[in-house]
Amino acid sequence: MKQQQKNTADFTDGYPVFTREMKKDYTILVPDMLPWHFDLLVHVMRQEGYKVEVLHNDSRAVIDEGLKHVHNDACFPALCVIGQYVNALKTGEYDLDKTAVLITQSGGGCRASNYIPLIRKALKAEFPNVPVISLNFAGLEKGNGLELNLKFLLKLAYSIYYGDLIMSFYNQTKPYEAHEGASAMARVKCLAGMKRALDDGSYKKLKRNVNFLLETFSAVEVRKEEKIKVGIVGEIYVKYSPLGNSHLEEFLLSENCEPVVPALMDFILYCVVNNVNDAKFYGLNKKSALIFRIVYRWLYKKQRKIIRLTEKHGRFEPLHDFEHLRRCADKVINQGVKMGEGWLIPAEMAALAETGTENIVCAQPFGCLPNHIAGKGAIRALRALYENENIVPVDYDPSATRVNQENRIKLMIATARENMKAKDRKTDEK
Repeated sequence: MKQQQKNTADFTDGYPVFTREMKKDYTILVPDMLPWHFDLLVHVMRQEGYKVEVLHNDSRAVIDEGLKHVHNDACFPALCVIGQYVNALKTGEYDLDKTAVLITQSGGGCRASNYIPLIRKALKAEFPNVPVISLNFAGLEKGNGLELNLKFLLKLAYSIYYGDLIMSFYNQTKPYEAHEGASAMARVKCLAGMKRALDDGSYKKLKRNVNFLLETFSAVEVRKEEKIKVGIVGEIYVKYSPLGNSHLEEFLLSENCEPVVPALMDFILYCVVNNVNDAKFYGLNKKSALIFRIVYRWLYKKQRKIIRLTEKHGRFEPLHDFEHLRRCADKVINQGVKMGEGWLIPAEMAALAETGTENIVCAQPFGCLPNHIAGKGAIRALRALYENENIVPVDYDPSATRVNQENRIKLMIATARENMKAKDRKTDEK
């Protein structure tokens, strides 16, 4: 039965607005995209006094709810996100007078920048008092009630770095673990350690914390064997979200492969440097470009330190160097191509090939024009540069069956195994 709602929220243009006064009483729902990153990011938000909950509902009912409220020609990630919100709000677990939903926006030339109107329209039909909060740094949806101070932003940045490392080290350990579940236990230990660092203020001690993560995963006993490495690139949501990509990482692990997922911080740096490039290529936002340049230098300096520490340790493949990613992009496409994930997709595919991951799933929502151009459209040029690069583009949308998606990936893996056998034969001959 639908709960009775009272007009407790402030309204602007017919929609409820989240104000600072609501902070102490409202539960904020966040769609699931990066489970382990979000565990740390939500911890930071809770430190700031927000009551935040990440949604993990991912049944077919979520997609069906999305289809009820979003046209199926719209972006598949929008459909997933809205479906999660509506499905969760219908459970009766939340006080509809004291619940809000949060979405991040990059502000780029992508339908994701227009999610807010879609979400508001969907919620107005059934939950008219639930406000929508936008977390963005592009000046969109001003006055949404979130208090963003420098300390808060620093904690978010460090959380992303640590989340990237935990994701990377886990994926490099899980396929080879000698004892089932040991990698998952190491991940839990690392997440708990980073939360303690965020609590006691030691999150800034980058060297100490990175070494803690390295040593924790290195302690997991592994078998020495060669596995097929499969990179995952593409649109930001379906690249990371288990709901959006039909649990792609789990599927690759079940196929005896090692998933290689590029860092979330690469996307953050991509967004930052695009604002710098706007001034360079198009003469836009020259004043704000100076600020973004300073932010970029600080973020990149931290990334370089993490890479050096990982290389010194020697057990794990380090994260991609973002400046190297930019050079990889220049081989294929101009950095002025920044709609959606733009030049970052071919850059990641090139960088993966250069670091031994020649087999790649390019995940994209069906009908996502920027990703089809910069992702699928760049494959021919990449194959010309890297003759053994084995790329399969996979579309994700409500009508695509998981079986068909996985069969396409299985064909790519079969080719990868044949290529591995051919390399072994050449080695034996030598």
